[in-house]
Amino acid sequence: MTRRGRILIVLALIALALLLALRWLSRPGSVAAIITSRVGSALGLEITAGGASEYRLRGTPMLVLRDVTVREPGMKTVMLSAQRVYVALPWSTLRAGGSELVARRIELDAPRLDLPALQHWIATRPPSEKRLPTLTDGLLIRNGELDNNDWRIDGIHADMPMLDPAHLLRARLRGRYVDAPLSIPVDLAVSIARPEALIKAQATGFATYGKVTVERGKDWRLPATIALSGPLRFGTDELHITPARLGMAASFQSATTRVPFALGLHGPLRFDEATWTLAPAGIALRRRDDTSNDPIPTLDAHGALALGRKLMLQLDGTLAQWPQAWPALPAPIGESRSPLPFVLRYDGSPGFVDVASLELQRDATRFDGRFRLPQVLAWVEQGDGTPLPPLTGRLTTPALEISGASLEGVAVEFDDSEATGAAP
Repeated sequence: MTRRGRILIVLALIALALLLALRWLSRPGSVAAIITSRVGSALGLEITAGGASEYRLRGTPMLVLRDVTVREPGMKTVMLSAQRVYVALPWSTLRAGGSELVARRIELDAPRLDLPALQHWIATRPPSEKRLPTLTDGLLIRNGELDNNDWRIDGIHADMPMLDPAHLLRARLRGRYVDAPLSIPVDLAVSIARPEALIKAQATGFATYGKVTVERGKDWRLPATIALSGPLRFGTDELHITPARLGMAASFQSATTRVPFALGLHGPLRFDEATWTLAPAGIALRRRDDTSNDPIPTLDAHGALALGRKLMLQLDGTLAQWPQAWPALPAPIGESRSPLPFVLRYDGSPGFVDVASLELQRDATRFDGRFRLPQVLAWVEQGDGTPLPPLTGRLTTPALEISGASLEGVAVEFDDSEATGAAP
């Protein structure tokens, strides 16, 4: 064979190889398989895509994967699944082979993230590999879900214009926290000073503002506008804001009641075991209506509170004055302008329908009793109903004036077992 003949054969083989390569590259599934395999190897994960894929190499490389599943090798639990994943990566990231976590943009449609599986995977990574990616054009999540063993967040919509692990992050978040029968839809603007601190168990500045509604089935709801800020830190399975500063303009609503109020809270806030805990807590309660029939008192207290499947309150504080909307106190108790120190204890349903205990004092007058809030509110609203409140307890006072009669050394026993007995 002549030298020219050998060259022609080599060129023909090269051309055939190029044609085969172009045909193979024209199949997006093949490209997707290579990329998912390479990314999975870099992260220690198994990534598969079962649906039709798309890709683009011109300009900024782009890849669209459908029916995606991500799991740790050998694990049955799927850590992440998504109907659609859109990723735009610069060539420098592709050439780096996983050592550079920089992308232009990521979009996720209907992703479902298993939180325990994610935490297990993060725990297996070397400390140097616990990194957040840089997203120069941000992140978009539609209709996402975050699942934990005893609670979930569904309907997640997140829009993040940019993510730089070491710089301020701003995002808009919508979703619904569910721990039946409790659910909390939220629509919030969020700022995090240094996002990379969150995966390193470090604290970083955090602030959020927006709408939150706490709902307990059809029993009651609490729509509110909140502003929350403080140093944020993630633990293994918990969240800390220490200290947290929370301001809330809210309204407690049930089938028969609507009570607007303003609430301020301060103290270390923790979320763990599906429960929000603030202890020790500083609390300020104020009314939002200027009308005299507003039943909300001006109240300042300290103590502890926890909200989850149950509500727990342990408060020691002071009522500035007896609200005008409450039934008038008899003389001389009602003539005093002294504040009213109190101790309130409650451990029961989040709707405050179970029995609470209250110790209340004005000057030398003391009350120690038990009550259910819905019955007391109904009694207050009736106005001209029974003159005795639905509660159980004991009142002692040095003097009391009733229907023109002056009494001294008075002790009054209240016994409404129907109102304070076992819940039906």
